[in-house]
Parts: sequence; C-alpha cells; structure tokens
Amino acid sequence: MNADYWRQVADSEREDWGYIPRQSIGPLTFGIDRQRAIATMERHGFAAKEAKIDRWNAQRAQWRVEFRRTASDWERPALKSYFVEGVGLTSVLVDGLQGPQVTCEGIRLIGRVPSELSSEMMAWALEREGGISFSPGGDLSWPDFEFDRGAQRAGDTVVSWAVFFNTGDIAGTSWDINPVEVWNHW
Repeated sequence: MNADYWRQVADSEREDWGYIPRQSIGPLTFGIDRQRAIATMERHGFAAKEAKIDRWNAQRAQWRVEFRRTASDWERPALKSYFVEGVGLTSVLVDGLQGPQVTCEGIRLIGRVPSELSSEMMAWALEREGGISFSPGGDLSWPDFEFDRGAQRAGDTVVSWAVFFNTGDIAGTSWDINPVEVWNHW
C-alpha cells in the first residue's frame, strides 16, 4: 500500500478558488462543455482523464473528468467534474486531501476538520440571519448555496470535501443529478 495515499496537501500548496453558487468554481463555469473545461484546466496546470459513466437518465449520457496536478496524483485526483450531454458541467467534487482550497462567503471549505467548518458555517448563518439545513447525508449546508459537504480520512483524522453543483432545469437536488460514486467519495 502507498503510505502517501492519505497524505493531505498543505493549504500553502493548494490553489485558491472562489465559488459563486450556480455560476462558477475556480476557473470552471457551470454549463461549459467537456472539451472547453479540459482546455481551461490544462492552462491551470491540470491533466485530465475522461470516462463515460452510467447514465444519469436514459436520454442523456453522463461523463466524469478527473483532474490531477501532477503524475504523483494519479492515485487520487484533485477534483472530479461531471457533465451531462447537452447540458455541460453540472457538478465538481473537490477532494479534501488533494483539491484546491475553495472559499465561499470568506469560509475555507476544503480539507477542514468537519466540526470546525460546521461551527464556522453556523456562526456565519446566525450572524446574517441566514438559514442552515442538512444534506441528505447529514452534513450542515447553507440553503441556496448549491454545495454539499462530506468527510474523508486524512491519516488518523478526517477532513472536509465538497461537491458544488448547478442542477439547472434537469434535476431538483444534487442527489438527483450526481452519480452514486459522489456519495461514496473517500
């Protein structure tokens, strides 16, 4: 077994990405087609690996494109992006160990101890009298921000990962549009 499999990239080594709900995450814009997304990410130093996956629905093909920074990332991609034929980019899963740091409303979302992140998100919501909710997986989320969080192992602890999405007119929730593999991310 590779001893570095659970190694977490330090925040100082991560790219800093912003997130605008339902519009963009870092250099990627929701709705962009696969080829343009791959070209965009190549300009930012990421290599791509494409795969057609089980269909999201019978009429539209779905694709996963994994992005890695270097050859050493081939075991664990920094992010996985999901595309629906005729719709474009619908979701981006950012890995908690290797992925860029994504900030929303001034809060760093990736590679964090989940309880600390939840406390910061709760304080932000209470300060602004905003709402909070829970994803179907039981993780704290903000209504209308269109991202779901999860946790994954990092050595002897756990850190946060997130899937950012825009369901558009083709689905109601991230659970409706994302393949099952997203919810099994570890």
